[in-house]
Amino acid sequence: MDSDTRPVGVIGAGSFGAAIANVLAQNRDVLLYSRKEEKVRLINENRQHLGVTLLPRVCATNDVEEMTARCTLLFPIVPSASFRQMMRSFGPYLRPHHIVIHGTKGFDLLPPFREEELDAPGVVLSRAYVRTMSEVILEESSAVRIGCIAGPNLAREILDGKPSAAVVASRFREVIQIGQAALNGQKFRVFGSYDLLGAELAGAFKNIIAIGAGILDGLGLGRNIQGLLISRGLVEMVNLGKALGASNQAFIGVAGIGDLVTTATSPDSRNYQFGLRLARGETAEQIRSTLTEPAEGVRTLRVARQLVRQYRLHSPILEMLHTVVFEQYPIERAIEYLMSYPYFVDVDFL
Repeated sequence: MDSDTRPVGVIGAGSFGAAIANVLAQNRDVLLYSRKEEKVRLINENRQHLGVTLLPRVCATNDVEEMTARCTLLFPIVPSASFRQMMRSFGPYLRPHHIVIHGTKGFDLLPPFREEELDAPGVVLSRAYVRTMSEVILEESSAVRIGCIAGPNLAREILDGKPSAAVVASRFREVIQIGQAALNGQKFRVFGSYDLLGAELAGAFKNIIAIGAGILDGLGLGRNIQGLLISRGLVEMVNLGKALGASNQAFIGVAGIGDLVTTATSPDSRNYQFGLRLARGETAEQIRSTLTEPAEGVRTLRVARQLVRQYRLHSPILEMLHTVVFEQYPIERAIEYLMSYPYFVDVDFL
C-alpha cells in the first residue's frame, strides 16, 4: 500500500492539475510538476496560481527524478496531445511500485495519423491507432497499477472550494482504494469503478456533446432542446463505448451522465464555451488559437467521427457536430436535420 507519509505527485499545473493538487493537499503533502521553471518559482514564492491560493502542503517542482523518487502515487493531468511526450519524460523513472492515476479526458493517436489530417479524403482511422491515456502509460513505462479519475470535475468550482465528486477507475482494487484515500474529503467525494475503459471513454466523449450544448445556448434555443441533446448524446456515447469494449454502466454513473450534465450545462466548461463562441460567429481555428487550455472535445470529435464510421454506427449528433465545427456547415440546417432524424426508440441500450 502507498504510505501516507510520502507526498503525492501531480504532473501538470493547468487548472485541473492545480485543483486536484489542492484536493490532495487536504490529506497529503503534494509535489506539483510543471516543465516551466518560472512557473515553479512563482508558485513556490507567491502561493498563487490561476487566481487562487494553493494550500501550504503544495510544493511545485520541475524535477522529474525528484517527483518519481519521492512519490509512489502520481496523477498525470496534461492535455491529450502532449500526454505521450510527458510519459516519455517520466517513463524511464517509473517502476512497477508506482501507482499512476491520470486525469486526462481524450485520446492519443499513433503514427502516421495526426489530428489535423483526420478529415483529409480517404483517411480511415481504426482503433488500432487510437490509444486511451491508460494505454499510453502502459506503453511508455513499466508502471502496472494504473487508473483514471473522471466525473463532474469543473476545475474552477473545485478551486473555489465548492462540493464535487469523482470516480477513480482501475482494474486493481488497490488503486481504487489508494486513490479514494488520497482524494476523499469534506467537499470531494470519490466513488470507485473497475471499468477503466468505460470511465476513460465517457470522460472523452461527453466533451463532444458539451460543444453541441454550447452551440444551442449561443443561439438562445432554450433548455428543452439542450435536454434533448444531452439525452440523445448519451445514447450515442453508450453505443460508441460498447463498440469499443466498454460497459453501459460506466456511462450511466458519475463518470458518464454525471460528467456529461455538468460539462454540457456550465459556462465554466471549455468545451461548452467553444460551442458558445462558435454559435456567435467565431471559427474553430480562431477559438482554439485563443484558448489558454485546450477544449479536448474538438480533438476527440475528429477521432470519434472516424471510429463511428469504422464501426458503422448511427451517430447523427456526432456527424452533424463534425460538419458544423470542421466543415462550416450552417448550424441552423444541422439542427433541422437532427430534429427530423427518424429515431425509432428512445432508450435502446438497456
